[in-house]
Amino acid sequence: MSLIDRLTAPGPKRILTLDGGGVRGAITLGYLKRLETILAEQNNKPDFVLSDYFDLIGGTSTGSILASCISLGMKVDDIKVNYFNVINKIFGKKYSQWNVIPHKAAQKIVNVLFSKADYDSRPIEEALQMMFKDRTLGSSDFKSGLCIITKRADTNSTWPLLNHPHGKYFDSADGNNKDIPLWKAVRASAAAPTYFIPQVMHVGGGTSEAAFVDGGMTMANNPALQTLMVATLSGFPFKWKMGADNILLVSLGTGVKIYSKGYQEITAFQQFEWASQIPDMLMQDASWFNQIILQWLSNSPAAWTIDGEIGNLDGDTVTGDGKGVLSYLRYNTWLTKDYLDALMSKSYTMEAVDSFNEMDRSSNCEELFAISSAAAKKEMVPEHFPDTFKI
Repeated sequence: MSLIDRLTAPGPKRILTLDGGGVRGAITLGYLKRLETILAEQNNKPDFVLSDYFDLIGGTSTGSILASCISLGMKVDDIKVNYFNVINKIFGKKYSQWNVIPHKAAQKIVNVLFSKADYDSRPIEEALQMMFKDRTLGSSDFKSGLCIITKRADTNSTWPLLNHPHGKYFDSADGNNKDIPLWKAVRASAAAPTYFIPQVMHVGGGTSEAAFVDGGMTMANNPALQTLMVATLSGFPFKWKMGADNILLVSLGTGVKIYSKGYQEITAFQQFEWASQIPDMLMQDASWFNQIILQWLSNSPAAWTIDGEIGNLDGDTVTGDGKGVLSYLRYNTWLTKDYLDALMSKSYTMEAVDSFNEMDRSSNCEELFAISSAAAKKEMVPEHFPDTFKI
Protein backbone atom coordinates (compact mmCIF):
# COMPACT_ATOMS: atom_id res chain seq x y z
CA MET A 1 0.00 0.00 0.00
CA SER A 2 1.35 3.42 -0.94
CA LEU A 3 1.67 6.13 1.72
CA ILE A 4 -1.19 8.20 0.32
CA ASP A 5 -3.44 5.12 0.12
CA ARG A 6 -2.70 4.36 3.74
CA LEU A 7 -3.32 7.92 4.91
CA THR A 8 -6.65 8.18 3.06
CA ALA A 9 -7.95 4.64 3.70
CA PRO A 10 -11.14 4.39 5.79
CA GLY A 11 -11.13 2.93 9.27
CA PRO A 12 -9.61 3.70 12.69
CA LYS A 13 -6.38 5.71 12.79
CA ARG A 14 -3.50 5.48 15.25
CA ILE A 15 -1.23 8.38 16.20
CA LEU A 16 2.05 8.26 18.13
CA THR A 17 3.69 11.42 19.49
CA LEU A 18 7.12 11.89 21.06
CA ASP A 19 8.13 14.80 23.30
CA GLY A 20 11.27 16.90 23.10
CA GLY A 21 13.89 16.69 25.82
CA GLY A 22 17.42 16.41 24.43
CA VAL A 23 19.35 13.44 25.80
CA ARG A 24 16.23 12.46 27.74
CA GLY A 25 14.88 11.03 24.50
CA ALA A 26 16.54 7.88 25.87
CA ILE A 27 13.53 7.73 28.21
CA THR A 28 11.18 7.68 25.22
CA LEU A 29 13.11 4.73 23.81
CA GLY A 30 12.36 2.57 26.85
CA TYR A 31 8.64 3.14 26.32
CA LEU A 32 8.97 2.55 22.58
CA LYS A 33 10.58 -0.84 23.17
CA ARG A 34 7.77 -1.90 25.51
CA LEU A 35 5.18 -0.57 23.05
CA GLU A 36 6.73 -2.50 20.16
CA THR A 37 6.74 -5.71 22.21
CA ILE A 38 3.09 -5.41 23.30
CA LEU A 39 1.78 -4.54 19.84
CA ALA A 40 3.81 -7.26 18.10
CA GLU A 41 2.24 -9.86 20.40
CA GLN A 42 -1.26 -8.40 20.08
CA ASN A 43 -1.10 -8.36 16.30
CA ASN A 44 0.70 -11.72 16.05
CA LYS A 45 3.44 -10.32 13.84
CA PRO A 46 7.03 -11.37 14.73
CA ASP A 47 8.62 -8.92 12.26
CA PHE A 48 6.44 -6.07 13.57
CA VAL A 49 7.66 -2.47 13.51
CA LEU A 50 5.79 0.49 14.98
CA SER A 51 5.12 1.99 11.55
CA ASP A 52 2.97 -1.08 10.82
CA TYR A 53 0.59 0.09 13.53
CA PHE A 54 0.78 3.89 13.74
CA ASP A 55 -0.53 5.85 10.76
CA LEU A 56 0.94 9.18 11.88
CA ILE A 57 4.04 9.86 14.00
CA GLY A 58 4.58 13.31 15.49
CA GLY A 59 7.77 14.48 17.15
CA THR A 60 9.36 17.61 18.56
CA SER A 61 13.11 18.22 18.90
CA THR A 62 14.75 14.95 20.02
CA GLY A 63 11.33 13.35 19.47
CA SER A 64 11.54 14.31 15.79
CA ILE A 65 14.68 12.17 15.41
CA LEU A 66 12.88 9.16 16.85
CA ALA A 67 9.64 9.89 14.97
CA SER A 68 11.49 10.02 11.64
CA CYS A 69 13.22 6.71 12.31
CA ILE A 70 9.91 5.05 13.20
CA SER A 71 8.18 6.48 10.14
CA LEU A 72 10.95 5.02 7.98
CA GLY A 73 10.14 1.55 9.33
CA MET A 74 13.04 0.99 11.71
CA LYS A 75 12.85 -1.39 14.67
CA VAL A 76 13.36 0.12 18.12
CA ASP A 77 16.60 -1.79 18.79
CA ASP A 78 18.12 -0.30 15.63
CA ILE A 79 16.77 3.16 16.46
CA LYS A 80 18.40 2.95 19.90
CA VAL A 81 21.83 2.22 18.42
CA ASN A 82 21.52 5.07 15.93
CA TYR A 83 20.07 7.49 18.47
CA PHE A 84 22.75 6.91 21.10
CA ASN A 85 25.41 7.35 18.43
CA VAL A 86 23.89 10.67 17.34
CA ILE A 87 23.46 11.94 20.90
CA ASN A 88 27.05 11.12 21.84
CA LYS A 89 28.31 13.02 18.80
CA ILE A 90 26.00 15.99 19.37
CA PHE A 91 26.70 16.50 23.05
CA GLY A 92 30.20 15.09 23.25
CA LYS A 93 31.99 18.42 23.63
CA LYS A 94 30.82 21.97 24.20
CA TYR A 95 31.62 24.45 21.47
CA SER A 96 32.47 27.24 23.90
CA GLN A 97 34.05 26.71 27.28
CA TRP A 98 33.65 29.53 29.77
CA ASN A 99 34.38 27.56 32.92
CA VAL A 100 35.21 30.58 35.05
CA ILE A 101 32.12 31.20 37.15
CA PRO A 102 31.04 28.79 39.90
CA HIS A 103 27.33 29.75 39.83
CA LYS A 104 25.66 27.56 37.20
CA ALA A 105 22.97 30.07 36.17
CA ALA A 106 25.51 32.88 35.96
CA GLN A 107 27.81 30.67 33.88
CA LYS A 108 24.95 30.08 31.44
CA ILE A 109 24.39 33.82 31.05
CA VAL A 110 28.10 34.37 30.38
CA ASN A 111 27.95 31.71 27.65
CA VAL A 112 24.88 33.39 26.12
CA LEU A 113 26.54 36.81 26.15
CA PHE A 114 29.82 35.74 24.61
CA SER A 115 28.88 32.91 22.25
CA LYS A 116 26.02 32.08 19.88
CA ALA A 117 25.52 28.56 21.23
CA ASP A 118 26.91 25.99 23.63
CA TYR A 119 27.53 23.37 20.95
CA ASP A 120 29.00 23.35 17.47
CA SER A 121 26.30 22.52 14.90
CA ARG A 122 28.57 20.49 12.64
CA PRO A 123 28.39 17.24 14.66
CA ILE A 124 24.58 17.21 14.75
CA GLU A 125 24.37 18.04 11.05
CA GLU A 126 26.87 15.34 10.10
CA ALA A 127 25.21 12.75 12.34
CA LEU A 128 21.72 13.47 10.98
CA GLN A 129 22.95 13.41 7.38
CA MET A 130 24.57 10.04 8.00
CA MET A 131 21.35 8.73 9.55
CA PHE A 132 18.84 10.04 7.00
CA LYS A 133 21.12 10.35 3.94
CA ASP A 134 19.55 12.23 1.01
CA ARG A 135 15.93 11.60 1.95
CA THR A 136 13.51 14.54 1.81
CA LEU A 137 10.03 15.04 3.26
CA GLY A 138 8.81 13.80 -0.11
CA SER A 139 10.77 10.54 0.07
CA SER A 140 9.05 7.34 -0.98
CA ASP A 141 10.75 5.52 1.92
CA PHE A 142 8.24 6.61 4.55
CA LYS A 143 5.94 3.87 5.81
CA SER A 144 3.62 6.22 7.75
CA GLY A 145 2.64 9.85 8.06
CA LEU A 146 5.21 12.12 9.72
CA CYS A 147 4.75 15.44 11.52
CA ILE A 148 7.89 17.30 12.63
CA ILE A 149 7.22 20.28 14.90
CA THR A 150 9.53 23.27 14.63
CA LYS A 151 9.29 27.02 15.15
CA ARG A 152 9.96 29.56 12.42
CA ALA A 153 11.75 32.21 14.45
CA ASP A 154 11.65 35.02 11.88
CA THR A 155 7.82 34.95 11.90
CA ASN A 156 7.41 33.56 15.45
CA SER A 157 5.10 30.81 14.19
CA THR A 158 4.73 27.08 14.89
CA TRP A 159 5.41 24.95 11.82
CA PRO A 160 4.26 21.33 11.54
CA LEU A 161 6.33 19.94 8.66
CA LEU A 162 4.40 17.08 7.02
CA ASN A 163 5.12 14.32 4.53
CA HIS A 164 1.48 14.13 3.38
CA PRO A 165 1.42 14.54 -0.43
CA HIS A 166 -1.80 16.55 -0.28
CA GLY A 167 -0.52 19.12 2.20
CA LYS A 168 -1.00 22.78 1.24
CA TYR A 169 2.73 23.50 1.45
CA PHE A 170 3.96 20.13 0.24
CA ASP A 171 4.30 20.90 -3.47
CA SER A 172 2.63 24.09 -4.65
CA ALA A 173 3.16 27.78 -5.34
CA ASP A 174 2.77 28.34 -1.59
CA GLY A 175 5.64 26.06 -0.62
CA ASN A 176 7.70 23.04 -1.59
CA ASN A 177 8.22 21.25 1.68
CA LYS A 178 8.59 17.95 -0.16
CA ASP A 179 12.09 19.06 -1.16
CA ILE A 180 13.26 19.87 2.38
CA PRO A 181 15.99 17.37 3.34
CA LEU A 182 14.78 15.22 6.22
CA TRP A 183 17.96 15.88 8.19
CA LYS A 184 17.36 19.63 7.91
CA ALA A 185 13.74 19.33 9.07
CA VAL A 186 14.88 17.33 12.10
CA ARG A 187 17.79 19.71 12.74
CA ALA A 188 15.32 22.63 12.63
CA SER A 189 13.07 20.93 15.17
CA ALA A 190 16.07 20.30 17.46
CA ALA A 191 17.74 23.71 17.18
CA ALA A 192 17.31 24.58 20.86
CA PRO A 193 18.33 28.21 21.51
CA THR A 194 21.59 28.51 23.48
CA TYR A 195 22.41 24.86 22.68
CA PHE A 196 22.58 25.28 18.88
CA ILE A 197 22.35 28.10 16.36
CA PRO A 198 19.10 28.29 14.31
CA GLN A 199 18.63 26.18 11.19
CA VAL A 200 18.15 28.09 7.94
CA MET A 201 16.01 26.41 5.28
CA HIS A 202 14.58 27.30 1.89
CA VAL A 203 10.79 27.14 2.20
CA GLY A 204 9.50 28.56 -1.09
CA GLY A 205 6.26 30.49 -1.40
CA GLY A 206 8.00 33.77 -2.20
CA THR A 207 10.42 33.51 0.72
CA SER A 208 13.93 32.42 -0.11
CA GLU A 209 15.24 31.47 3.34
CA ALA A 210 13.77 31.17 6.85
CA ALA A 211 15.31 30.63 10.29
CA PHE A 212 13.99 27.83 12.50
CA VAL A 213 14.52 26.99 16.17
CA ASP A 214 13.53 24.09 18.42
CA GLY A 215 9.87 23.10 18.36
CA GLY A 216 10.06 23.09 22.16
CA MET A 217 9.92 26.89 21.94
CA THR A 218 6.22 26.51 21.12
CA MET A 219 3.25 25.07 22.99
CA ALA A 220 4.14 21.74 21.36
CA ASN A 221 7.28 20.46 23.09
CA ASN A 222 4.72 17.80 23.99
CA PRO A 223 3.38 17.49 20.41
CA ALA A 224 0.30 15.38 21.19
CA LEU A 225 -2.38 18.08 20.91
CA GLN A 226 -0.73 19.75 17.91
CA THR A 227 -0.45 16.43 16.07
CA LEU A 228 -4.09 15.60 16.86
CA MET A 229 -5.09 18.95 15.32
CA VAL A 230 -2.95 18.20 12.26
CA ALA A 231 -4.73 14.86 11.91
CA THR A 232 -8.29 16.16 12.25
CA LEU A 233 -8.67 19.87 11.42
CA SER A 234 -9.94 20.62 7.92
CA GLY A 235 -7.06 22.98 7.13
CA PHE A 236 -4.65 20.05 7.16
CA PRO A 237 -4.67 17.21 4.58
CA PHE A 238 -5.43 14.20 6.82
CA LYS A 239 -8.99 15.13 7.84
CA TRP A 240 -9.45 12.06 10.01
CA LYS A 241 -12.73 11.64 11.84
CA MET A 242 -12.76 12.17 15.61
CA GLY A 243 -14.28 9.57 17.91
CA ALA A 244 -13.17 7.19 20.64
CA ASP A 245 -13.37 4.31 18.15
CA ASN A 246 -11.79 6.32 15.33
CA ILE A 247 -8.62 7.85 16.83
CA LEU A 248 -6.07 6.33 19.19
CA LEU A 249 -3.39 8.77 20.37
CA VAL A 250 -0.36 7.42 22.25
CA SER A 251 1.90 10.09 23.76
CA LEU A 252 5.38 9.40 25.18
CA GLY A 253 7.35 11.78 27.39
CA THR A 254 10.98 12.38 28.32
CA GLY A 255 10.62 12.47 32.09
CA VAL A 256 8.99 14.82 34.58
CA LYS A 257 10.69 16.67 37.39
CA ILE A 258 9.01 18.41 40.31
CA TYR A 259 9.78 22.11 40.40
CA SER A 260 10.29 22.83 44.08
CA LYS A 261 12.08 25.83 45.53
CA GLY A 262 11.73 27.72 48.77
CA TYR A 263 10.09 31.15 48.63
CA GLN A 264 13.28 32.69 49.98
CA GLU A 265 15.21 31.31 46.98
CA ILE A 266 12.60 32.57 44.53
CA THR A 267 12.40 36.06 45.98
CA ALA A 268 16.21 36.32 45.94
CA PHE A 269 16.44 35.60 42.18
CA GLN A 270 18.47 38.06 40.16
CA GLN A 271 17.47 38.87 36.58
CA PHE A 272 19.91 36.36 35.08
CA GLU A 273 18.42 33.63 37.33
CA TRP A 274 14.92 34.40 36.12
CA ALA A 275 16.23 34.27 32.54
CA SER A 276 17.52 30.73 33.11
CA GLN A 277 14.36 29.51 34.90
CA ILE A 278 11.56 30.95 32.76
CA PRO A 279 11.92 28.74 29.63
CA ASP A 280 11.65 25.55 31.71
CA MET A 281 8.68 26.94 33.65
CA LEU A 282 6.82 27.74 30.43
CA MET A 283 7.65 24.38 28.82
CA GLN A 284 6.36 22.49 31.85
CA ASP A 285 3.16 24.55 31.89
CA ALA A 286 2.61 23.92 28.17
CA SER A 287 3.10 20.17 28.61
CA TRP A 288 0.69 19.93 31.52
CA PHE A 289 -1.86 22.06 29.64
CA ASN A 290 -1.66 19.60 26.73
CA GLN A 291 -2.22 16.80 29.23
CA ILE A 292 -5.30 18.45 30.76
CA ILE A 293 -6.94 19.13 27.40
CA LEU A 294 -6.35 15.60 26.08
CA GLN A 295 -7.63 13.94 29.26
CA TRP A 296 -10.67 16.23 29.08
CA LEU A 297 -11.28 15.04 25.50
CA SER A 298 -10.95 11.36 26.40
CA ASN A 299 -11.58 8.70 29.02
CA SER A 300 -8.04 7.44 29.38
CA PRO A 301 -7.10 4.27 31.30
CA ALA A 302 -3.63 5.84 31.73
CA ALA A 303 -4.82 9.22 33.01
CA TRP A 304 -2.44 11.25 35.16
CA THR A 305 -3.42 13.09 38.32
CA ILE A 306 -3.01 16.75 37.41
CA ASP A 307 -3.40 18.43 40.80
CA GLY A 308 -5.40 18.36 44.02
CA GLU A 309 -8.42 20.15 42.51
CA ILE A 310 -9.19 18.46 39.20
CA GLY A 311 -7.50 15.13 39.95
CA ASN A 312 -7.24 12.95 36.84
CA LEU A 313 -10.44 14.39 35.28
CA ASP A 314 -12.31 11.12 35.82
CA GLY A 315 -15.90 11.75 34.74
CA ASP A 316 -15.05 15.13 33.20
CA THR A 317 -14.99 14.11 29.53
CA VAL A 318 -15.97 17.04 27.34
CA THR A 319 -18.72 14.99 25.66
CA GLY A 320 -20.44 14.36 29.00
CA ASP A 321 -21.00 10.70 28.16
CA GLY A 322 -17.82 9.34 29.76
CA LYS A 323 -16.51 8.19 26.38
CA GLY A 324 -14.78 11.22 24.89
CA VAL A 325 -13.84 12.11 21.33
CA LEU A 326 -10.69 10.01 21.10
CA SER A 327 -8.83 7.17 22.80
CA TYR A 328 -5.75 8.57 24.55
CA LEU A 329 -2.76 7.12 26.39
CA ARG A 330 0.09 9.10 28.00
CA TYR A 331 3.22 7.47 29.38
CA ASN A 332 6.03 9.24 31.20
CA THR A 333 8.18 8.78 34.30
CA TRP A 334 8.96 10.95 37.29
CA LEU A 335 12.60 11.96 37.64
CA THR A 336 12.64 12.37 41.41
CA LYS A 337 14.81 10.58 43.95
CA ASP A 338 12.00 8.89 45.90
CA TYR A 339 10.29 7.60 42.75
CA LEU A 340 13.51 6.41 41.09
CA ASP A 341 14.84 4.73 44.23
CA ALA A 342 11.63 2.71 44.56
CA LEU A 343 11.38 1.95 40.84
CA MET A 344 14.98 0.76 40.45
CA SER A 345 15.45 -0.73 43.95
CA LYS A 346 18.60 1.30 44.51
CA SER A 347 19.61 4.58 46.12
CA TYR A 348 20.55 7.40 43.76
CA THR A 349 22.46 10.45 44.94
CA MET A 350 20.77 13.81 44.49
CA GLU A 351 23.60 14.73 42.16
CA ALA A 352 22.70 11.77 39.93
CA VAL A 353 18.98 12.63 39.97
CA ASP A 354 19.74 16.25 39.10
CA SER A 355 21.89 15.07 36.20
CA PHE A 356 19.02 12.90 34.88
CA ASN A 357 17.01 16.09 34.43
CA GLU A 358 19.69 17.71 32.28
CA MET A 359 19.09 17.73 28.53
CA ASP A 360 22.70 17.43 27.38
CA ARG A 361 24.29 14.82 29.70
CA SER A 362 24.92 12.13 27.08
CA SER A 363 26.62 9.84 29.60
CA ASN A 364 23.18 9.21 31.15
CA CYS A 365 21.63 7.57 28.06
CA GLU A 366 21.92 3.95 29.18
CA GLU A 367 20.65 4.63 32.72
CA LEU A 368 17.73 6.71 31.44
CA PHE A 369 16.82 3.88 29.07
CA ALA A 370 16.94 1.38 31.96
CA ILE A 371 14.75 3.64 34.11
CA SER A 372 12.11 4.07 31.42
CA SER A 373 12.17 0.36 30.58
CA ALA A 374 11.31 -0.38 34.21
CA ALA A 375 8.65 2.35 34.28
CA ALA A 376 7.13 1.15 31.00
CA LYS A 377 6.85 -2.42 32.29
CA LYS A 378 4.96 -1.07 35.28
CA GLU A 379 2.71 1.44 33.49
CA MET A 380 2.09 0.13 29.97
CA VAL A 381 -0.15 -2.94 29.79
CA PRO A 382 -1.74 -4.76 26.81
CA GLU A 383 -5.24 -3.98 28.08
CA HIS A 384 -4.66 -0.30 27.29
CA PHE A 385 -4.78 -1.05 23.56
CA PRO A 386 -8.33 -1.90 22.44
CA ASP A 387 -9.10 -4.55 19.83
CA THR A 388 -10.76 -1.75 17.85
CA PHE A 389 -7.32 -0.58 16.80
CA LYS A 390 -5.73 -3.92 15.90
CA ILE A 391 -4.19 -4.01 12.44
